[in-house]
Amino acid sequence: MVNRFILNEVSYFGPGARKMLPEAIDRMGKKKALVVTDPGLIKFGVAKMVTDVLDEAGIKYEIFSDVKPNPTVTNVTNGIEAFRKAGADLIVAIGGGSSIDTAKGIGIVISNPDFADIVSLEGCAPTKHKSVPIIALPTTAGTAAETTINYVIIDEEKQKKMVCVDPNDIPAVAIIDAELMYSLPKSLTAATGMDALTHAIEGYITKAAWEMSDMFEIEAVRMIAHYLPVAVEHPSDADARNGMAVAQYIAGMAFSNVGLGLVHGMAHPMGSLFDVPHGVANALLLPTIMRFNKEKCLDKYPSIARAMGVNTDGMTAEEASDAACDAVQALALKVGIPQHLTELGITENDIPRLAEQALADVCTPGNPRDVTLEQIKELYKSVL
Repeated sequence: MVNRFILNEVSYFGPGARKMLPEAIDRMGKKKALVVTDPGLIKFGVAKMVTDVLDEAGIKYEIFSDVKPNPTVTNVTNGIEAFRKAGADLIVAIGGGSSIDTAKGIGIVISNPDFADIVSLEGCAPTKHKSVPIIALPTTAGTAAETTINYVIIDEEKQKKMVCVDPNDIPAVAIIDAELMYSLPKSLTAATGMDALTHAIEGYITKAAWEMSDMFEIEAVRMIAHYLPVAVEHPSDADARNGMAVAQYIAGMAFSNVGLGLVHGMAHPMGSLFDVPHGVANALLLPTIMRFNKEKCLDKYPSIARAMGVNTDGMTAEEASDAACDAVQALALKVGIPQHLTELGITENDIPRLAEQALADVCTPGNPRDVTLEQIKELYKSVL
């Protein structure tokens, strides 16, 4: 079996790392950027922390901020028009997964105009050319979109999330600056942090996992278990913010290359049909799906338990596996994640439609345990 690992060309880490932006742009020989971000980051001055660096360096740019929390085909189409109108030659993406995913869609279509309909990018699209160079600066510690070959766009017509997997879309440069995350509210810190934990755990147990991905994912679990409660309760704690920023990147390095599983498969339709924040959907489902997968993961769950801080001395593999599931649920409760679909406006009548999309989702086949439509329905019902 041949395993593939794709990473950014260059990444910078640490509080204040955004100051490396001019050097990265100069090294690329680029002249004008389209800054892709969202209205909230402009309103609260987070985007300005980055554009100030561009201003000081005399780098030309225009801002495109028409990005929704769950970005759509229309967002990407409008961004492509903005890129061309600006005469830009690179993209600077500032934000969480929404802004960076939108930037990926823009960059891919600019370089591969045959995919201008956007919907043809779903799955593993056969693009021929690398995206327009993207420099990604995440403002949340969760999605790891800055280091993955994945992006998610909503097809408004079909009301479904399109998961796009393309080595050509990975940002050329990732700048992981925890200072951009200091103003993140508690609820978003919790949701994005649990999203990162879901990436780490699903990436660790997915069918395609191997030694290199395991190494990254289990360290990400350890770091998230340690830093997330502190980051939620003490938002100004620089060590916790930086720890989470690095942990979510580490998780992304691996899952981008080995895939995910049923948690993401079931979370995606919750976002497309009910606009549930992705991190919340993942966090709500994760403990339940872990228990569903337990018998296939008795060799790995004890390591997750230990990474979560559980003393497994004297436990059997099954006991340690149960402890891993319990520790994940305890963390979700501690950081305030909703525990029931009804809290998110989802009813039992919605389950058949959710389940159909979940079964067809590109992430579901990576789950360590194969699943049927009826089982997915029962899993949704168990967290109703």
